[in-house]
Amino acid sequence: MDALAKLLRKVSTTERILLLTTLRELRDSETRKLMDIKKLSGGEYYRARKGIFRVIFHFDDERVVIDALRLRNEKTYRNLK
Repeated sequence: MDALAKLLRKVSTTERILLLTTLRELRDSETRKLMDIKKLSGGEYYRARKGIFRVIFHFDDERVVIDALRLRNEKTYRNLK
């Protein structure tokens, strides 16, 4: 099963809309500048934070490649290799 589909089944409709909006904003370079994005230590990964969601991603020739979509908990930033 696709990880995104599994995550979307777990969350409420309001949270689902928030996550999909966040992913849409992440694609656009102008709205990306306004987001809460930080570079993670020890690599090329970044995280975008929106509500209870964390989107772990990296850039590939100015294109955003999403590596993980997670609900915020103590295991969110582990095993990003």
